[in-house]
Amino acid sequence: MPAPLGISQRAAQIEPSATIAAAQRAKQLKADGIHVYDFTLGEPDFATPKHICEAAAAAVAKGQTHYTPSSGIPELRRAIAQRYTQLLGVECKPNQVIVSNGAKHSLHNVLTVLCGPGDEVVIPAPYWVSYSELVKLTGAVPRVLQTQATNGFKLTPAQLREAITPATRLLMLNSPCNPTGSVYSPDELRALAAVVLDCNVAVLSDEIYEHLVYGAAKAVAFASLDSRLVDRTVTVSGVSKSYAMTGWRIGWSVSPPKVAEAMDSLQSQETSNPCSVSQYAALAAVVGDQTCVAEMRAEFARRREFVLRRLRSMPGVSVIEPDGAFYAFFSIRDHFGRTLGGRLVNDSASFCTAALESAHVAFVAGSAFGAEGYVRMSFAADMQQLEQGLDRLESLLRG
Repeated sequence: MPAPLGISQRAAQIEPSATIAAAQRAKQLKADGIHVYDFTLGEPDFATPKHICEAAAAAVAKGQTHYTPSSGIPELRRAIAQRYTQLLGVECKPNQVIVSNGAKHSLHNVLTVLCGPGDEVVIPAPYWVSYSELVKLTGAVPRVLQTQATNGFKLTPAQLREAITPATRLLMLNSPCNPTGSVYSPDELRALAAVVLDCNVAVLSDEIYEHLVYGAAKAVAFASLDSRLVDRTVTVSGVSKSYAMTGWRIGWSVSPPKVAEAMDSLQSQETSNPCSVSQYAALAAVVGDQTCVAEMRAEFARRREFVLRRLRSMPGVSVIEPDGAFYAFFSIRDHFGRTLGGRLVNDSASFCTAALESAHVAFVAGSAFGAEGYVRMSFAADMQQLEQGLDRLESLLRG
């Protein structure tokens, strides 16, 4: 008989979030009085726009601080449905929208209602650290497919077709991608969609960075590519990244009605409802002036150019150009076997340890994203921090 407080098998196999762990180590050093150039968390460094905060304050003043429907307030669900009706070119109804406690919670809901023991979920690597762990929590098995930097870290139709088995339940797509910043072109997505439609597979499309794309890149909603995909796709997004609202914890999913109904039941038992005040703030974000998004995107674009230029000038570093999100994902393999700051580097984790302990620059190891030999750097930091932090990194690498 197991001990009364024994940890369940599924919980025991879940790894803690590597991004949060890296940020916590950086915070420990900061608490010791050390200035750390922290590029770990995927969190915009901007304040939440004023009109969104004012909407939250107005909600409090009106007493809108009680339980809401488990799936979210009707006004927000309608606004999201209207947005996706325009985006997808087919009618999206409010009952297809479930508002949750952040996009991560939405992903958990989707995986929980669609997957179980014996199922497989295809995940292209590099992938966001939580994907594989959330899949494991359902009892399903993550089927990780390695992509190549030479291909922009993008899954190919041939890879997908070869990976699909009778047990395959879902394909998880993320475009723009965390950690690589890769953005699939419409033609690349159509080629993947052709495989999906030819097989009995559904798609979970994580589009949380949809508004943060640069240059000629264009974020395309996967379900918009073919009307037949609407019944095969669950789209996840939210307000955290585009509106600097990470702490407000509002995300959503858009899915076929039966899937949405199952997620609503699940969420009613898990969390009752998302935060009422945050929902009114999110409503202001979705329907309000979008100038704030354009301004943040322009600043991220400026930082992106600076970071790419600096990284490409450093010895033993190579990086592909991120077309979206706010990350630089760069190779540090050429430094394996070196001693940096008195520490032997033999993998991405030891590289990040050397960077943090010796240069006081914090990154996240690529191994956490299923891509050993790489490091993720968030450029959601002001230019002074970026410049000084990269100066310290370059000094470390040049010895």
